[in-house]
This record gives sequence, structure tokens and C-alpha cells, in this order.
Amino acid sequence: MSKMITGAEYPLGKVFSDDFEYHIPQYQRPYAWTTEETGVLFSDLRDFFMEEDEENYFLGSTVLIKQDGERRAEVIDGQQRLTTLTILLATIASKLSGVQRDNCVIRIKSQGDIFMHIEEQPRLFLRQRDQPFFSKYIQGIDIDGLLALDPTQMEDEAQRNIQENCRTLNKAIDEEFGDDLQKLVDFTSFLLTRCYMVAVSTPSQSSAYRVFAVMNSRGLDLLPMDIIKANVIAEIPETTRADYADKWEELEVQASRSGFDDVFSCIRMVYAKKKAKKSLNEEFTEFVVKHDGMTPEALIDDLLEPYTEAYLDVKGCAYSATTGSEVVNDRLGWLNRIDNSDWVPVALKFLATRRGNSDYVQWFFIALERLASFMHVTSKDINQRINRYVQILDEMDERPEHGQDDSPRLETVLLTEEERDQFIAALKGDIYLKTPRKRNYVILRLDSFVADGAATYDSRILTIEHVLPQTVRDGSEWATVWPDVAQRENWLNKIANLVPLTRYKNSEAQNFDFAKKKAKYFTGRKGTSSYALTTQVLNESEWTPEVVEQRQKNLMEVFKKGWGL
Repeated sequence: MSKMITGAEYPLGKVFSDDFEYHIPQYQRPYAWTTEETGVLFSDLRDFFMEEDEENYFLGSTVLIKQDGERRAEVIDGQQRLTTLTILLATIASKLSGVQRDNCVIRIKSQGDIFMHIEEQPRLFLRQRDQPFFSKYIQGIDIDGLLALDPTQMEDEAQRNIQENCRTLNKAIDEEFGDDLQKLVDFTSFLLTRCYMVAVSTPSQSSAYRVFAVMNSRGLDLLPMDIIKANVIAEIPETTRADYADKWEELEVQASRSGFDDVFSCIRMVYAKKKAKKSLNEEFTEFVVKHDGMTPEALIDDLLEPYTEAYLDVKGCAYSATTGSEVVNDRLGWLNRIDNSDWVPVALKFLATRRGNSDYVQWFFIALERLASFMHVTSKDINQRINRYVQILDEMDERPEHGQDDSPRLETVLLTEEERDQFIAALKGDIYLKTPRKRNYVILRLDSFVADGAATYDSRILTIEHVLPQTVRDGSEWATVWPDVAQRENWLNKIANLVPLTRYKNSEAQNFDFAKKKAKYFTGRKGTSSYALTTQVLNESEWTPEVVEQRQKNLMEVFKKGWGL
């Protein structure tokens, strides 16, 4: 191994020289440094430059696949630093002229030779998707053009990061150096002669992957999918490797890095069917990559592609079909309000395999939202939730033909009689005493049933208020209408006595008499409410125990009809 892997320390002037031509492999993640990492890098460099006259600054390491004596080097680790340093040098070059500018530019791209028919070449090649953009604006030193671009029109997040980091560096250089070009030249000299990187090189792709799997980039940790990607892509024959790397990259762009990582977690759950005990990388490899009959190509074509499409539909409430899509997306919207995502693997597996059967999809998501709501409202713990969803995953595997032709639909997604009874009992209980997220969910879900699905909700400012107040003052109208303290306590926190408001709580208004409370607290500026539940209360002329009891019965019937209980 020692003969295969070598390491040496180089100043940036050598790192960006004819000794190296860096290429970012297609399987690498996109350029992901944000203005935070970039700002910290510049401030660290500036402070060291200002305070240290002789010591050298260490910039970290880069891992390369590189043959001895050759310039070409595939960057396995270190892309973020190399790209950001190139942006920094290009930004500096844009502020210089003449020989000073030329000497800076040759660190960004090699000189051509017209007599030898040699064209100038970039010293760093990003992934195919982003290289034309990087070449035009950064390596072409068109900083003004880059900063003038509309970021919403850029192709991907990496290009927006390039623009924002360039903007950050451009501003920082102007603030630090202003019109003092000599000081800027001195800073550039410091970068090229006193800032060092360690380059770890290996000529073997297999050994490079092993190094890749155990090293992190200094400023941005690898996600588990990056390790999985390196190992999976490495197993694909070279003739199709680039195509599959492109497909992987496209899926990652569509889902975003964090979203794509969620897809991997969901697929792990679909195969492992138990709570994770080890890292995602380890368990995904154990349960998915090494699954009987699994090939790298099948992993990408038959799992990542359909599951990513399903993930985008599920998280974006964007299922599309000729019929039923509105109902499906409505249920997805409610599922995404629940305080856990344990239901997502089941949703992805179903949608990835039954997308084309719109009637079945509609039926399934109505049932899944009911099941997830039941476990949400009854406060099932994570182990109970996982065990319940695993029942559905097991049935999907045991009956792969479910819902097709004459095969019955999934039974395990339906509530059992015991679960139905638990659900109804919880809805009849003291809803206000549940956690804010649970009670808000119940109230808004009920309001949507009353409004027959016609309402939309922004819960950023949502208050759940009591009609009969929590504190009844002696001598008040409330004390007269509700003289029995036990009766008040029984109905106080039930669903019938609660209304949603789009405003902040008002402790004084909470105790108003009923008529005044309706007029001053429960209505908006136009004397109405945007909530169907609150509108019902506004239409009541009095708020007596008999009214509340009947309202409780009516609302429970709404729950039963809406959730099919």
C-alpha cells in the first residue's frame, strides 16, 4: 500500500501549475460550499496574512487518482477547496491589470502556444454539467457578468453557489484592500507562496475509493450517499459508468442533496424493515447493495430512479394522474404535517410500483393518511409506528401482485377494529391537552372536513382558543350559564369547545362574555373568520352545555365520515 499511495506538501503556486490538471469525476457531489464556508476561509487567510510574517498556512489535503509523471488528476476529495480557491484567484485577477493580472490568470488556466498549436487549458475541470458555466465566468475572468446573472435562471445549485461565493469574495476583497493594489498583490503572493496543501495521490482507482471512503473534506462532511455512490459507480463497467454517473447526478439535482439522502434512508427501511442501528452507509450496503440479485445498474434504474420520482411527488404533493390526483395530493399535504416521517418509506414503495393505477393510488393514500393520523393523534411511539408500517411492507413483499387484476388490495393499511376504537376515543377526549402540533393537526383536519376540502391553511400564526374560557370569573355570564364546575371541566378541552384563530392569543379577550368574544376576538376585520369551525361558532346565539354537547356529537360524526371510521 505504501508504494501505491504517496503524499507531498505543495504551495498553491505549485498546486495550480502545469504539474496538475484537476478533473472532478461525474460521481462526485456538486460544488456545495456556501457563503458561510467561503467567508470563513477568506477571513482565516486574511487574518493569517495580516498577523504572521514568516509562518506558512495549511489549507488541508486533497486526494487524487494520478499516475506518476502525468498531469491529469481525478479529484476524489478536495473539490470544495480547489474550486473556492480558483474563484478567489479569479476574483483577484479581475481587479489587476497587465503582468500582475497575467501572472494570476496562469494559476487558473495554463498558457497556450500558438506556434505549437497548444490551446490554453483550465487547471480545474468541474463536472460536465457545471464546467461550461465555470469556464465562461470564473476561468474566463468575467466576474461582472457572473454577478449580473439572475440566480433563478441558473441550471443548478452548484452554479448558484459559485455566483454567491464569488460575490462574497468580491465584496470581502473590496472591503479589505480597496484601491491598495500593492497590498492585494502582496496578499496574492502570500496565497501562492505561503499557503500549502497536501496532495495524496494513488494511481489505483480501487485504493482511491478506499481512501475516499474514510476521509472527509475539511469544510463539508460527506453524506452517506457519497460513499455509497463511489462504491456503486466503481462496480459499473467503464463503458456505461459515465452514463450511470450522469443519471445519479440528475436524480441528486432533482431531489436536492438532503432530499436524495432521505431517499436512501427510505430505501434502507423498505429492505431492512427495522429501526436503524448502524450508519446509513453500512446498513444500505448490507440490506440493499448486497441484496440477492441486486446489481449496480438495477440499484439505479429500478430503485433510485422510481423512488426519487415518488419522493418528489410525496414531499411536493405533486402526484399527477388523469383522475384522483387532487385527492391524493390533499392527503399527502396532511401526511406532511404529521410530526414524523415514518410513513414515507411505505408511501414511496407503493407509489414506485403502483403509480399508473390512479384509483388504487387514491384509495391507498386515503387509507395511509388515516392510519398515520391515528398513530399521530394517539401518540404511538417510534417502535410502535415502525412495527405497524412494517406490516404493510411485509404484505407488499408477500403479495407483490396486490391490487392488480383480481388480487385484493392491501389489507394492512386499513385500521383494525381496535385501532378504530382507540382513534375515536382519542378524538372524543381532551384535544387541547395534547401537544401543540397534535392538537393543531386535529383542529385543522376537522376544519378541512367541515369545509369539504375547500380550505387551505397557513399555520404559521395559528391559535387554538377555548370558547368557554379556561378561567370563569365569579359573577360573569359564563358562571351563570355554566354553574356546574365539573361540567365545565368536562367540556373545557373537548373539540366542541375549541376554535382555530389566525391571530395571537389575547389573555384579556379570552374571558369576554360569549357575544363580545364572538364580535371582538373570533372575527377578523371584516367580521368573519377564515375557518369553517369558527364560523359555525359565530352562528350560535348562545354557548350552553346543551349546545356544546350537541356540537360534540355533530363533530364526531364529521370525523367519522371524513376519515371513514
